[in-house]
Amino acid sequence: VQLQASGGGLVQPGGSLRLSCAASGSIRSIHDMGWYRQAPGEQRELVAGITSGGSTNYADSVTDRFTISRDNAKNTVYLQMNSLKPEDTAVYYCNALIVRRGVIGATYHWGQGTLVTVSS
Repeated sequence: VQLQASGGGLVQPGGSLRLSCAASGSIRSIHDMGWYRQAPGEQRELVAGITSGGSTNYADSVTDRFTISRDNAKNTVYLQMNSLKPEDTAVYYCNALIVRRGVIGATYHWGQGTLVTVSS
């Protein structure tokens, strides 16, 4: 199973970016999906999460600015980021709780990370 994240880049303060993360491989089902971020010298933190049923939760720092969504048919999770601030600068990682074909139980998988830089 692989998670491939994309969509990061350099954006000015107040701008927008949309991150995508597609899961591929021997997947039977995906439960929770989410986005985390890690700034230099900081611990990795949860940005937003979404259940298989579509329930969402957000870090206080991104509420009303970021929106997480998913396309279950494509095994893909998205993060729409608006009104970006310099403090949003970090490497963003996607995460998914996946049940693999032929395997009992679910395991967490991580994407490779995509860098978001907010700077003028």
